[in-house]
Amino acid sequence: MRALLSFLYALAAYVACMATLTYFIGFSGNLYVPKSVDVGATTGWIEAVGTDVLLLVLFGVQHSVMARRGFKRWWTRVVPEVVERSTFVVATCVVLALMFWLWVPITAPVVWRVENKAAVALLWGLFGLGCVIVVVSTYLINHFELFGLQQAFAALTRRSAPQSDFKTPLFYRYVRHPLYVGLLLGFWCVPVMTAGRLLFALGLSAYTLIGIAFEERDLLLQFGERYRAYRREVGMLVPRARAFKQAAGSDAPAARARADRGEV
Repeated sequence: MRALLSFLYALAAYVACMATLTYFIGFSGNLYVPKSVDVGATTGWIEAVGTDVLLLVLFGVQHSVMARRGFKRWWTRVVPEVVERSTFVVATCVVLALMFWLWVPITAPVVWRVENKAAVALLWGLFGLGCVIVVVSTYLINHFELFGLQQAFAALTRRSAPQSDFKTPLFYRYVRHPLYVGLLLGFWCVPVMTAGRLLFALGLSAYTLIGIAFEERDLLLQFGERYRAYRREVGMLVPRARAFKQAAGSDAPAARARADRGEV
């Protein structure tokens, strides 16, 4: 019964996360949602900046702290290990929901406004490409483990969850963190950059770089010299010429896996 309840909890967390992330796309791009980074009730400039910065810090702290190995060792004394990842997903959904609800738009000044139709189409194309890269990257590193379903299903079927594999599929042959590349494209590739959206993009970009530093530390602890060699061969966010040469050959750099990371 406990295994069944854990699986139902993990399934509910997964569905909630997919809904939250879908709204996040609309929120960050001002697309088809009632309240977004530039749409909603406004207030004084100081109050708006203070509120938005606190929301960004809250997201960064929750996402980074709960993804760290030390926190997980303590946390799994309270929360069963089988639903630890699902609980992380739920916490992320709550923090993002707070951001959607409490975010205060700052629409002036406008930092840039692109009006050329071809340039606008290019920017929205890059925004969409970023979303596709994020989704595809989750499947490349094990989508259902990343969002907690695999662990709960393994417990339900009384199977051992497979160990994280060490591989470099597709995007991971060219950059170490393609999922973050996709997110950065989504943060910055928009035709209208307001002051509030600039704050949003800067805050989440800073978190991305901090999160990468923590994540790479965990990957080095988990995979040691194999990941160290991979890091020498493949760029963090920008491809290196060496990576293209290796990918064209028969042996890709054998070095990428999903560690206990915080990306959702």
